[in-house]
Amino acid sequence: MKIKEANAGALTNFEVLDFLRSRGASKDPTRVIVSIAPSEFKVYDYLLESPVCNQTKEQVNEFLTRCKSYKLAKAEVLNIINLRPSALVEIDPIIEESEKRFGEKLEELVSLVVEVLPEPPKQNVPEEENNEAKEDTVDEKGTDEDKTETTNLEQMDEDQTEQNEDGNRMEVS
Repeated sequence: MKIKEANAGALTNFEVLDFLRSRGASKDPTRVIVSIAPSEFKVYDYLLESPVCNQTKEQVNEFLTRCKSYKLAKAEVLNIINLRPSALVEIDPIIEESEKRFGEKLEELVSLVVEVLPEPPKQNVPEEENNEAKEDTVDEKGTDEDKTETTNLEQMDEDQTEQNEDGNRMEVS
């Protein structure tokens, strides 16, 4: 890839991901073959978890041509492509004065985004389930420790008392 014009403008996350792939970035666990900096791999890993990982050039170009009628600012288009809002509440912070500028057309814009841009990747395991499993393990260990502590206290009580000839227990100091 050759740079034609330096600082021509902001890049979408899709363009950054495409650039990193062209330089050889991949999910290779060793990551020693390519000449990419560790920070670039962090960006690559982040982008693989974002909505742009499933996008293609054709989809982005189609969205750009179809959204021209909405007269969005370049930054708004960039953020819509990067974030892929799929509901009104998600698009509202991206577009300045969205209700005033678009009104009913805002729903059309959201449906255009959902129609043209692919869905983001699914998350594997929700965090809440992981935290619950960890709490259960801690609780079980805590219970075992309580039992051990109680047994140790009983043993100390027995050590401090002795039986006399009558079978009664006497405290020894």
